[in-house]
Amino acid sequence: MEPATPPVAWPPTGPAAPIQPGSPTAVVRPFYDQVNLEIDPAQRGHFTDPAKTVLDKSDALRKSGQGECLDPNMALDNADYDKDQIDKSLKTLEAINGDQAKVIVAFVIDNNPHRLEWKFKKVDGQWKISDLLSVTGEWALSQYQCE
Repeated sequence: MEPATPPVAWPPTGPAAPIQPGSPTAVVRPFYDQVNLEIDPAQRGHFTDPAKTVLDKSDALRKSGQGECLDPNMALDNADYDKDQIDKSLKTLEAINGDQAKVIVAFVIDNNPHRLEWKFKKVDGQWKISDLLSVTGEWALSQYQCE
C-alpha cells in the first residue's frame, strides 16, 4: 500500500518558489502588478478562447460607445485595487496537466479573502489564458455576453 499523499496546504506556506519564465504563474503575475491589465488590447496575445472572444467583443462594445460589458478589476475579483494589500497577501498555486493548466490566486483586501482560478491552454508552445473564474464571487469571464 502506497503512503497517502499529504494534502496541499492552502494558502501555501514557506518561501515562494521562483516563478519560471513562460509558466502560467508568470503569465498571471503582471495582472496583480498593474490594475485592469486584462482589458488592455495590448495584452490580448496572452489569451485564447473562450476568454479572448469575450474580451474582443468587450473591446468592440466599448469602441462603439455602447458602454462597458465587463466588471472593472476582474483579476481582483472586482475589489478595489490596493497594491500594498495585494503584495502582502498574494498567494499562487499552479497545476499543469498536459496542455491544460490552472493557477489559483488568493489574496486579501480589506479583510475580505478572494480566490480566483485562471485557466490555461497551451497554444503553439505558449501558455494562454482561456478563462478566469472567481471562486469567491461565483462568476466566470467566459459566461459574459458582450453583444
